[in-house]
Amino acid sequence: MTIFEVSTAKQRHEFLMLPVKLYKNEPYYIRPLDKDVEAVFDRQKNKTFQHGECIRWILQNDAGETIGRVAAFINQKTTNKGNDQPTGGIGFFDCINNQEAAFMLFDQCKQWLQARGMEAMDGPVNFGNRDRWWGLLVDGFDRQPNYQCNYNFPYYKDFFEAYGFQVYFYQLTFGRPIMGPLDDRLMEKANLVAKNADYSFSYLPKSKWDTLPEKIKTVYNRAWAKRGEIPELTEAQARHLVKQMKPIMDEKLLWFGYYKQEPIAFFLSLPEVNQVFNYVNGKLNWFGKLIFLWHTLRRTNKKAFGLLFGIVPEHQGKGVDGAIIETFRQMAQSGSFAYRDYEMNWIGDFNPKMIRVVEQINAHVVKRHATYRKLFDETKPFKRMPIVG
Repeated sequence: MTIFEVSTAKQRHEFLMLPVKLYKNEPYYIRPLDKDVEAVFDRQKNKTFQHGECIRWILQNDAGETIGRVAAFINQKTTNKGNDQPTGGIGFFDCINNQEAAFMLFDQCKQWLQARGMEAMDGPVNFGNRDRWWGLLVDGFDRQPNYQCNYNFPYYKDFFEAYGFQVYFYQLTFGRPIMGPLDDRLMEKANLVAKNADYSFSYLPKSKWDTLPEKIKTVYNRAWAKRGEIPELTEAQARHLVKQMKPIMDEKLLWFGYYKQEPIAFFLSLPEVNQVFNYVNGKLNWFGKLIFLWHTLRRTNKKAFGLLFGIVPEHQGKGVDGAIIETFRQMAQSGSFAYRDYEMNWIGDFNPKMIRVVEQINAHVVKRHATYRKLFDETKPFKRMPIVG
């Protein structure tokens, strides 16, 4: 077996096509868009290159057949943030059911990261935002992956753990039907907030989408950044996030909470477009766009998924979570809502407050991804992601 750095058009094609070959008989697998995967490795499209570097490889057997792939990353903004040691990342791992092959790929990543001063590696993760390509699927193989979320074989878990990776944290995906009751505690919270006229909750109409990047940045940085390893969201990143979301955004899925007209909470969701991309076979060319438009007009997609939920610290514990969810529920269960099912992605097990909120909407864990960490010096104590307060 031989490892090659991906540097030619043919090798890039092999990198993209390996999972297509591996998962061809898997009924729940949805092929990611080629352009989305390639964008991660494009310096012009991925802003993380401004403060990081990445590399990717393919593994071929003696007959020249590609049997594995992987990428390694260093993001200087997160290598030391919240870590006891400089930590890099690996991702886009796919491999035949062969431990020797898997370990060759892991070794390649480890050596590359060590040469750049790293003392640990997380994986599988993304060279960029956490909301995509992050974590190894360990439960929920009987459900289709959401857009830009990892789907993989169950045996990958054995490879990671046999190599010495340990669970750093779990990412939970909660799901429920749109219709159906919420927990009474949410209604009590909503009623409490309703007594204070300084609070208001509404979706962001299309006519005001130009304000969306600033609103997201404001709430995100106050609610999430500076906690552990989570970096602040820059203005450029917020604009880029909205630019990526805009083609599929639905105004009735973009909810904000305000206190004296200032944004203090968000509950942002998107149509789960993988339900449509399932029909384009990874290609969003002119024909793929026609297919996408056709299914969009026919409202093929009946699932929405949660992208971001957060409340700034000063307004936590005051019932704002119940109020924003109850306001959304009233609209969603009115009979004119386009979606039947709802999933909330990427809730870390290090965030018990958020888990309690989601449990109050009577949602249940339907998928579980693991973010693993491998310490290169295994004599050092392993620490899981700290619980956020």
